[in-house]
Amino acid sequence: MNAPALVQADSDMPIHGVFDPAFGAVADTFAANFRDRGEHGAAVAVYRDGRKVVDLWGGWADPARTRPWREDTIVCMMSVGKGMAALCVWMLVDRGLIEMDAPVARYWPEFAQGGKAGITVRTLITGKAGLLYADHAPDGAGYDWDVMIRALERQEPCWEPGTDHGYHSSTAGYLFGELVRRVDGRPIDTFLAQEVCDPLGADYGYGTRGADSDRVADMIPSAESHTFVQSRDPSTKLGRAWRMRPQSPDHYNDRRMREGLMPSTNGHGNARAVARIYAALACGGSLDGVHLLSAATIDRMREESWFGQCAMTDRVFRYAHGFFLNEPNMSPMGTNPLAFGHPGAGGALGFADPENRMSFSYSPSLMCAGGGLGERCAALAASVYA
Repeated sequence: MNAPALVQADSDMPIHGVFDPAFGAVADTFAANFRDRGEHGAAVAVYRDGRKVVDLWGGWADPARTRPWREDTIVCMMSVGKGMAALCVWMLVDRGLIEMDAPVARYWPEFAQGGKAGITVRTLITGKAGLLYADHAPDGAGYDWDVMIRALERQEPCWEPGTDHGYHSSTAGYLFGELVRRVDGRPIDTFLAQEVCDPLGADYGYGTRGADSDRVADMIPSAESHTFVQSRDPSTKLGRAWRMRPQSPDHYNDRRMREGLMPSTNGHGNARAVARIYAALACGGSLDGVHLLSAATIDRMREESWFGQCAMTDRVFRYAHGFFLNEPNMSPMGTNPLAFGHPGAGGALGFADPENRMSFSYSPSLMCAGGGLGERCAALAASVYA
């Protein structure tokens, strides 16, 4: 890494951090996001060959602009957490403790209820299980793990498992997390911390993990975000899926969101942490002496399982095995079609590009409009390859 360089946007918002001059386009784009695209507070990070080459942050951590975004600021990165839960499952696959084509019920016997006895781990992790909802859970029960698991055990699939596909927006975190707990014995948040984040020194996890409130950026919802609007409307599919989320006028900043366990959506961290985790996946499964899984398993993780209209969102996704694949409209990840990672509602993203030994992450507080990752994230991801 070159000596720290201050990148100053042409605005009243301070931008700080370091970057390799070879990746100056990322710094320029980050500044342009504040100047031209309405950025409020965010961070961006890039690793190349296991080395951090971009680490920038800037703007404000609260809507009133009283708290500057600091180097150690963390923020809710929404569904980026589903990719982390999938990674935990794959680590157990890599260790020979889970077989992809075995029934989930082999490891979690109660899962077999409701016509689910034949659902395999592969069917589950590719979004083909048809478990989009937790209809048997009471409204607002999302932070009660046991209640949610009992509800999912009773849940009937929306289709004959394996015959259709859809993004398991609210349920994937519970399903992956309980599978990990049944096999390993540790809750998903503990497994992620002890096996991934702590060894790598990555400041990421489910909830804020006791972080001082001044270190946590407030999410700023967008009335033009498809996910934000539809998830609050019980007449929509996303509304049906997310009715298990407790009602709150400011849910994304609610104490329960920051302290509970909802791995589909409440992973908190920053771009530096997520890019570091994906850097291990971009470099054969290991980073700085920390081994997560094998390169062969990484290739299995990113095999395309479907590319088409999602039964939950009606958007076109390109999906692998617990991760999204590079697709310019909904999940832009640069120039490599084999890049893989996971987006978060509003614009957060983390991805790995093993062919170029590159990883990237972006963690904003201001949600973007529309149903994709927005122009700020797309511009940053493209600038990495400029």
